[in-house]
Amino acid sequence: MAGQLNANLLLAVPLAPLAGAAIAGLFGTSFFGNVVGRKVSHTVTILGVAIAFIISAMTLNQVLDGQTLNQSLYTWMTVGHLKFEIGFMIDSLTAMMMCVVTFVSLMVHIYTIGYMQDDPGYNRFFAYISLFTFSMLMLVMSNNFLQLFFGWEAVGLVSYLLIGFWFTRPTAIFANMKAFLVNRVGDFGFILGIGLLMHFGGSLNYIEIFDQKLALTQYLLPGTETPMLTAACICLFIGAMGKSAQFPLHVWLPDSMEGPTPISALIHAATMVTAGIFMVTRMSPLFELSDTALSFVMIIGAITALFMGFMGIIQNDIKRVVAYSTLSQLGYMTVALGASAYSVAVFHLMTHAFFKALLFLGAGSVIIGMHHDQDIRNMGGLSKYMKITWITSLIGSLALIGTPFFSGFYSKDSIIDAVKASNLPGHTFAYIAVIAGVFVTAFYSFRMYFLVFHGEERFGKAHDHGHGHDDHAHADAHAHDDTHGAHDDAHDDHEHHGLAPGQKPHESPWVVTLPLVLLAIPSVIIGALTVKPMLFGEYFKSAVVIAENHEAMKTLTEEFSEANGGSVLSMGLHAFISLPFWLALAGVGFAYYCYMVNRKVPEWFFNKFHFLHTLLDNKYYMDKINEVVFARGARILGSGFWNIGDKGLIDGLVVNGSAHVVGFISRVTRVFQTGYLYHYAFVMILGVVGFLTYFLWPVIPK
Repeated sequence: MAGQLNANLLLAVPLAPLAGAAIAGLFGTSFFGNVVGRKVSHTVTILGVAIAFIISAMTLNQVLDGQTLNQSLYTWMTVGHLKFEIGFMIDSLTAMMMCVVTFVSLMVHIYTIGYMQDDPGYNRFFAYISLFTFSMLMLVMSNNFLQLFFGWEAVGLVSYLLIGFWFTRPTAIFANMKAFLVNRVGDFGFILGIGLLMHFGGSLNYIEIFDQKLALTQYLLPGTETPMLTAACICLFIGAMGKSAQFPLHVWLPDSMEGPTPISALIHAATMVTAGIFMVTRMSPLFELSDTALSFVMIIGAITALFMGFMGIIQNDIKRVVAYSTLSQLGYMTVALGASAYSVAVFHLMTHAFFKALLFLGAGSVIIGMHHDQDIRNMGGLSKYMKITWITSLIGSLALIGTPFFSGFYSKDSIIDAVKASNLPGHTFAYIAVIAGVFVTAFYSFRMYFLVFHGEERFGKAHDHGHGHDDHAHADAHAHDDTHGAHDDAHDDHEHHGLAPGQKPHESPWVVTLPLVLLAIPSVIIGALTVKPMLFGEYFKSAVVIAENHEAMKTLTEEFSEANGGSVLSMGLHAFISLPFWLALAGVGFAYYCYMVNRKVPEWFFNKFHFLHTLLDNKYYMDKINEVVFARGARILGSGFWNIGDKGLIDGLVVNGSAHVVGFISRVTRVFQTGYLYHYAFVMILGVVGFLTYFLWPVIPK
């Protein structure tokens, strides 16, 4: 039954987490004297997110019945005909995002009780993650660019606070500043895109801009032949490149592992990094009018999907392997956006949110069991000691590589098919990248899985490599050991990581394992349950616009009907004869051979192709390029502006120069200020002669 949603009830979705964040952040910290304790802090924040999830689930059910909402709730100010408003736009896209964000956030909140049990910043952490949830909900529920930009900047700010949560460590401060600055680069493009649309469209409201889309195609950038809409879409996507960590603005995301593991799951699974994917999907009516912008999106996504996957192969920090996996999967989503397969991109966003949160939280459970050790070379054989973590991590890995009938299969294979069917420039390169990425993803995922859960037990021994961290990361140094009480004094000595000789890993407590189980369930079944309505049905019909000349989704729907008879089961069975399945199987098999059968193979590759390992270990030298070219260039440019502009022109010429001129005139004037009357008369005569000459010279006959 069609109708309109209750706007007052929807207000509780973002405000409930905000209220929890305010109580924990103000009354649970030294700001107001630690009025409430840990139990109250985690209770109010979990309750707030739980309320948001329940209302979001109810909203999704109502949206499925045809109810929607597009309403401005508050007008901040009006400038001429331009209104700055707060409002909600709730349709199928928003309702799905609300459910994903609140559910994953709820799991992270519960998980945090066990993971951060002994951290002195316990209350502050709950305040941050609840505030993060509020910010993301404001972003996805907005109906205008002002509120979108507010949510956009708010998630960036809170991510800065979360990445640098352990602010006493220089590496954490470096990582959060890096994330903040890189996102400012993307956000500069984002606000330029919003400004262009506001200037030429005369509004900040989505629908009002979309209604003028054909008129907007007629405008050119002043002084150029570049279509304004193309420039605006590319600027908007530059914002997405920062938030969703696309090449070359991806460099912040691996370093963000400096934060505690729960925020890795929250930021990198369902919230901040998917904001760009959501935004481009919301702006589909505009992007569909610019093939140039779509091709740009597709190429950037393809580069990210493949080359960030290569980075995962050489990582030894368990969280960094999952982080580079996130980068690669975000590239897959971006490729789908560029192919005009917006529903496929958002579908992968949803499935990825569950299994990636599962993998991150599973990594955190391993870190707890290994007494802070994050180096996968120091693990092995954990399946005997951590059975729940082992099984749920296996489920997450199978979903990640696109195993038939798991959730990741339906979305990932659909992306590959959509790119293959695309008729936009650059689709051939993109198809090669995403199909090669299947093998790469399977290899690095199961390299980590085999090294962590199977094979020789390598913990409790002396190693010639660092415990738990690679050269760039010391994440989770403050993460806490056994919540049952066997701390081995590690809480007071953060330099000691890893199990001592004779110690064995242990399964994590129920507040850690329960979220793993609850995330594992949708990681298996959510894809099969939702693929038909979301991709081949009319679920996104009102939320996504696709131009007639973009054929990817049309071809995908036809192939689904013809090859699989419209059956989800047939789609899964058909995958066993497809190229992606055999590439994934080859990746798993090769990882098994390299790390379970013949460990000399990776050593041979390392010795034979050491230059490639060096290239990957240095992250394609992107950090070095940023440091030498951009950071040093900015310092040189800033020094030039300071010395030439500020000191030379402003202080030297304008300020001091004007003072020198006044002083010179004063010195000349003082010569005639003698006190003698005949001197003053002489000056007056000179003045009269000067005036007569000035006014009579033009009329004197020549």
